[in-house]
Amino acid sequence: MNRAEIQRQVAELGPWFHNLELGGVMTAPAHFLGDYPRQKWKRFQHAIPSDLRGKTVLDIGCNAGFYSLEMKRRGAKAVVAIDTSDLYLAQARFASKVTGIEIDVRKLDTYDVAELGTKFDIVLFMGVLYHLRHPLLALDLIHEHVVGDTMIFQSMQRGSHDVLPLTENYPFSETEIFDRAEYPKMHFVENRYSGDETNWWIPNRACVEAMLRSSGFRIETHPEEEVYVCRVEGGER
Repeated sequence: MNRAEIQRQVAELGPWFHNLELGGVMTAPAHFLGDYPRQKWKRFQHAIPSDLRGKTVLDIGCNAGFYSLEMKRRGAKAVVAIDTSDLYLAQARFASKVTGIEIDVRKLDTYDVAELGTKFDIVLFMGVLYHLRHPLLALDLIHEHVVGDTMIFQSMQRGSHDVLPLTENYPFSETEIFDRAEYPKMHFVENRYSGDETNWWIPNRACVEAMLRSSGFRIETHPEEEVYVCRVEGGER
């Protein structure tokens, strides 16, 4: 396609949340977060192997496919990209077509990942947790059914960025610890946050890390403020 045709279809498929470069056309040049998610990717891309040849990747909540395309650029053998939004899926398919980078785009809910029937070497779970009404359930299902080795996790966070060292148990009489800002907390959004009615639960850092551990993940690195590289723990949780 020529530039004019790409521009026309980008406009028809808008609005875009991922600012992709497609044949010289930027899909979201006025993004409120800047060149997103490319500028975030630059801060943690070093934490993912540059050579993914032979690896399989699942991108949960792929949006327009930025991370799926990057995994394929690093040589991943197969990339499956799932989302529930017809608009985002159409954008991802269009991005795949324009770039000539093959990704397998499917409509599938996070809670239904068991239907994929296989585990992946790398699972991307980026920017999805806070859009879910049942976030811990989602992490449990992802751990059980699709993560073969590594999960790259990211969530918006609000509240304290400090992590409070905790013991394994507290007496019923202990109440003050729950008032500490750095205690694991999830903030519930009843209506909207940032104009988005799908923002349901927003954790602080301590909560993110506690939830990952609770679902059976071992945090290996924390390369960016909101990003974690995790491995599956062996044995039962």
